[in-house]
Amino acid sequence: MSHGYDSGRLNLPFVGIPTFAKSPYEPDWSRIDADVAILGAPFDFGTQWRAGARFGPRGIREASTLFSFGHAGAYDHEDGVTYLADTRIVDLGDADIIHTDTLASHACIEAGVRAILAAGAMPVVLGGDHSVNIPCIAAFSDQAPIHIVQIDAHLDFVDERHGVRFGHGNPMRRAAERSWVTGMSQIGIRNVSSTAKEGYDDARRMGSDIVSVRQFRALGAGAMLERIPAGARYYVSIDIDGFDPSIAPGTGTPSHGGFLYYEILEFLDGLTRRGNIVGIDLVEVAPDYDHSGSTAILAAQLLLNLIGRAFAS
Repeated sequence: MSHGYDSGRLNLPFVGIPTFAKSPYEPDWSRIDADVAILGAPFDFGTQWRAGARFGPRGIREASTLFSFGHAGAYDHEDGVTYLADTRIVDLGDADIIHTDTLASHACIEAGVRAILAAGAMPVVLGGDHSVNIPCIAAFSDQAPIHIVQIDAHLDFVDERHGVRFGHGNPMRRAAERSWVTGMSQIGIRNVSSTAKEGYDDARRMGSDIVSVRQFRALGAGAMLERIPAGARYYVSIDIDGFDPSIAPGTGTPSHGGFLYYEILEFLDGLTRRGNIVGIDLVEVAPDYDHSGSTAILAAQLLLNLIGRAFAS
């Protein structure tokens, strides 16, 4: 019911059903008509320590309502640009997850991403642990080649460990094996990693550029961008543990010494002008480890700013 003094509804952030950015819900994946389609991938059976990222999509969606007041777009006074004013976003809900069955769950995620690509929209996948990147990249098999830009504390380049090939320590190794992946920029990798030295050697041999947080800061965003192939199609994979746990504690494997918000926003802003972002996943948000909600807010804020810049460029 609308207020008598105003036309329409005020639609405050805490009112209504929290789709991503309060965008329209499209349950029929054969009827996607949008610039961007949001897909939840609430799968966390690939974790090696703390589970809980299965609740990431819900947490990020709820946090995103903070940035969705209903007026046309989001005006940034520093840039002098109103972002998201004409960007059509739909929320497809979540891929089906079959408990304890990694391959079947991944197949459901891949089907969702393929449906988005077939509709000509850009997929934005909300994880879930980082293994959900594996079906996301698989879905690009019939697309033009992509360069992966990864923001992460961990290299995720394990080939196989005790028979496990599709856990959250494996996605970048699986991606590097794909013929349509031309290379990787792996940014934020630091400290004690889940990948052994052999994995780093393999990653560099297979076309990876590995940059730590300290190396990134020494370079600056501009010089980091120059290391990334210009004019390419970029797939951006953001593990929230790439950020410092002081601002992103709600994750399964936090690692101190991480990025702060503007470092990555400025880098991603430059990336949208260096080439074309064609897909995004943001993974490893586990809201139960952060009762303040700031990790999910960081995820939603970063995604909306990245989507806005990708379609303003």
